[in-house]
Amino acid sequence: MDTTPAPRRTLLVGFGKLGARLAPRLLNDGGEVFALRRSDGELPAGVVGIRGDLARPLTTPLPVVDAIVITLPPGSTEHSYRTALGHLRDALPAMPARTVFVSSTGVFEGSAFTADRPLTEQDEPAAETERSRGLRDGERAAAELFDAVVVRPAGIYGPGREFLLRKVREGAAVDHSRLTNRIHETDLVRTLDLLLRTDDPPRLVHAVDERPAPLGDVVRFLAGELGVAVPPDEASDGPRGFVYDGSLLHSLLGRLDYPTYEEGYAEMIAGSASHPLPGP
Repeated sequence: MDTTPAPRRTLLVGFGKLGARLAPRLLNDGGEVFALRRSDGELPAGVVGIRGDLARPLTTPLPVVDAIVITLPPGSTEHSYRTALGHLRDALPAMPARTVFVSSTGVFEGSAFTADRPLTEQDEPAAETERSRGLRDGERAAAELFDAVVVRPAGIYGPGREFLLRKVREGAAVDHSRLTNRIHETDLVRTLDLLLRTDDPPRLVHAVDERPAPLGDVVRFLAGELGVAVPPDEASDGPRGFVYDGSLLHSLLGRLDYPTYEEGYAEMIAGSASHPLPGP
């Protein structure tokens, strides 16, 4: 797939861990980066901060940019994304050539699919929870207002995203039968970077690694690496969750830096060996 240099000017809408890791990649390739966020705070060198809350109309226009990456968290209502994206569009002096909207595989929450096959980008979510309806409406709004490329990550993990490690150390019960998918933050940032540079990107990508697994398999591996007891199984009515087909992502990126949870979590545990996580 043909790629080009980084966009000349990129606006990151929402600036959390993903933005903090994506910005230096764009800057190092000679691009300019702006970060729109609700609060002030330290930014990576070279990133220009813009303060604004998209829950309401912005009072000043935004700069002209070539690309936008939207990593806003879900809002409090089903139409929070649509409201925010409308305010974003109204504040832009011109439409960018490329917009990437980060959604979630959570759009499938409550969907009446069975777990007998992996879900692909061709499967249409039948959102039944408020969160899934909000995510799906956000995807639609991003496509309608910005002709956006939509990325659906599942279970983002990596340094600083240690929720599951903490649960295992604490011995908290988990549903061992639940089907889970995940993507290491490094590979997700690579995905966003590539989609900004690709001449003709797919309109929708499921960002998942190569090893979906029942949660019990994952916590057993983590317990072994940490040298603690395997967390107890939380009773359930059987397997829940879905498996997502990551073939499209893998064809775009080639080999993932962290193709399975084993590589990713083993590195995290080794990296935190000199700074142990708090115990229960």
